[in-house]
Amino acid sequence: MKDESNSVFFLCKILTIIMKDETEYRQVSYSRTTLTELMIPAYANFGGKIHGGILLSLMDKVAYACASKHAGCYCVTVSVENVDFLQPVEVGEMVSMSASVNYVGNTSMVVGIKVISENFKIGTVKHTNTSYFTMVAKGDDGKPTKVPGLILENKEEARRFVEAMKRKELHAPYKEELRKVRLMLEEDVNHGILESERCKLTFDI
Repeated sequence: MKDESNSVFFLCKILTIIMKDETEYRQVSYSRTTLTELMIPAYANFGGKIHGGILLSLMDKVAYACASKHAGCYCVTVSVENVDFLQPVEVGEMVSMSASVNYVGNTSMVVGIKVISENFKIGTVKHTNTSYFTMVAKGDDGKPTKVPGLILENKEEARRFVEAMKRKELHAPYKEELRKVRLMLEEDVNHGILESERCKLTFDI
């Protein structure tokens, strides 16, 4: 009877450790999310193509779903990177957005989204864009809360994680340089900078 009690105790302890590890670290596949939607005429712009704002809204939805599942709580979008529309999306095409957590910090996550558009009529599939959404997890008090770490199971997931780190590193000096330029331009706008540009100054410097 004593041996049986010990076995149950150790089994419960192992399960507790496993459950705790699952909340502290989660696999990329745990929160991988795909949103698929048919592009209807109401989504078109004046040129007859799907409006970019519609696609951005759908990307924001799938980013939220992916981030919230990983974090286990409410998440908000704080920034969006690399929204380049490589090819137009037509009415009648089926758009699929695949989202996965590429990187996690303390309270933030980078969700990578790949957008694919499929034309059933002519049988083509095209990659329209890839974007990166930075999401922050919020607790019940509305304050940023810690998110689980990420388990990287293959080279592709590791590459994406490192790429997100590098983008973050490159973004910091860019923001600082832009801040310096703004300060400089507040004091003086040099005519030479604008000589080759398609603009006219109608005020005295």
